[in-house]
Amino acid sequence: MEKRKNLCAMIPETLYTQVCSEKEQLELTLSQYVERILKEHFEGGKAMANGTRTLAFQVSEELFTRIKEHLKKTGQSQKDFVITLIEQALQDAEKNEEEAPE
Repeated sequence: MEKRKNLCAMIPETLYTQVCSEKEQLELTLSQYVERILKEHFEGGKAMANGTRTLAFQVSEELFTRIKEHLKKTGQSQKDFVITLIEQALQDAEKNEEEAPE
């Protein structure tokens, strides 16, 4: 087994709450959870054990601010918001493909 080292860092309380929530959902210890995130970061978008993949992209500061303001108003998570938009766009595209004459 590879030698282990301790990693300690102060993070914002809101981020800490998100971390705790997700690690509990995945039924991982904090060490397992942090190791998983760091490996994913350094090794790229690997498939997670729960059958999910990471989708990451950058947006302008202006768009990011608009999204955060919208999420604050709706109480929706960023993840749920983006997934809903993607699913709607895919459904629309699939519907258009079905209706398009060949």
